[in-house]
Amino acid sequence: MLFDTHVHLNDPCFDGDREELLRTLPQQGIGLAMNAGCSLESSKDALKMAQPYDYLYCSVGSHPDSADEVCDEVLEEYRKLCKQNPKVKAIGEIGLDYYYEDIPREVQKKAFIAQMELARELDMPVIVHEREAHEDGMNIIRQFPTVKGVFHCYSGSAEMARQLTNLGWYIGFTGVLTFKNARKAVETAQRIPLDKIVIETDCPFMAPEPFRGKRNNPALVYRVAEKLAELRDISVEEAQRITFENGKRLYRMD
Repeated sequence: MLFDTHVHLNDPCFDGDREELLRTLPQQGIGLAMNAGCSLESSKDALKMAQPYDYLYCSVGSHPDSADEVCDEVLEEYRKLCKQNPKVKAIGEIGLDYYYEDIPREVQKKAFIAQMELARELDMPVIVHEREAHEDGMNIIRQFPTVKGVFHCYSGSAEMARQLTNLGWYIGFTGVLTFKNARKAVETAQRIPLDKIVIETDCPFMAPEPFRGKRNNPALVYRVAEKLAELRDISVEEAQRITFENGKRLYRMD
C-alpha cells in the first residue's frame, strides 16, 4: 500500500480521464493521497474533489506563485475550510520560490509568514514549497517552532535536510530521486532518518524514470518507493510500509 503525499489532480491535464483515474487508483496500490492546494480557487477544488473518495484528502493554501492573493479575507476562507472539513489535513502548499521571481520576494515572505501563523493558530501541519530560497525558508520556519510539516519535492542539501529532520520536519521525495543526475536527492535520501521520509509524485509533474517527460500520476509513486528501497538496502515492501506510516503521522491521520 502506497501513500502519495503530494498530488495536483485538479490540474487541467487530467480533465479527460480524472474520474476514471480516481476510481481506479486504489486498485493500483494507492491507499492514501494528498491533493495539495496552490491558491484559494485550487484549494476549494481540491476539497470538492476529495469528498467522494475515502483515500483522498487535501490541503489548502497559496503557493508562492499565488502569494499576491494572500490577505485577511483569503486567510479567513482558509480558516473556515480547515475548521469545517475533516478532509483538510494541512496548510499548503506554501513557501518561497526565487527561481523565476515573478512574485517579489517580500510579497512571498509576507504570505508565507501569514500562512505559518494560521497553521500555528489551528495547530495544523504545513506543506512547504521552497526553491532557491534555502536561507530565507529556514529563517522563517525557525520563527514557528511549534509548526511542523514537510518540505515537499525537496531540492536542498543533505545537511539542510538533517537540520529540518532534527527540528521534527519531514522530507518529501519525488520521481527526481530516480533520475540519473539526482546526486543531491540521492545523498539526502541516504543520510536522513527513514522515519522522516515521505514519497510523492507531485503529479502531473516530475514523472519518475522510465516515464520521465510524460504525464505523472499517483500510480507511479511506486517507482520512488523502489528507488528508496534500493538506496537504503531494504525491501520494497518495507519502504512502502515505512513511508505510508510516515505520511499518516505527518498529516495526523488515524
